[in-house]
Amino acid sequence: IEPRYGYWTLPAGFMENGETTYQGAIRETWEEARADIEIDGLYLSANLPHINQIYLLFRAKLLNTDFAPGPESLEVELFEESEIPWDEIAFPVISEGLKLYFENRKQNHYPVRMIDIIRHEEPESRLEINVIK
Repeated sequence: IEPRYGYWTLPAGFMENGETTYQGAIRETWEEARADIEIDGLYLSANLPHINQIYLLFRAKLLNTDFAPGPESLEVELFEESEIPWDEIAFPVISEGLKLYFENRKQNHYPVRMIDIIRHEEPESRLEINVIK
């Protein structure tokens, strides 16, 4: 979807009224990837003050391999770490979250991570990524 149509991302979206963050993650995963998941827990909290948003990324188990694009998705795919098209990831928060996840996976230890992604306009547009925890 816009603004990064044609790029890869993880299922994501806004919460609905009366919904928990876990329920929202499960719903968005179903809507976008037609995937049945079970949430393992919060993995990453990312502050994006330049767009007034907070992203929460969860670890989850895929309950079966019956998945398909939902109405908001062009394609749905599972990638091995070595196959991830890093240059085609839609949003920096997703790239950073995946990089941290693969670092943690090597130790089989998944602490809740916190990051700030700050856009600076001067002297040039650039992102500052701070891993807090």
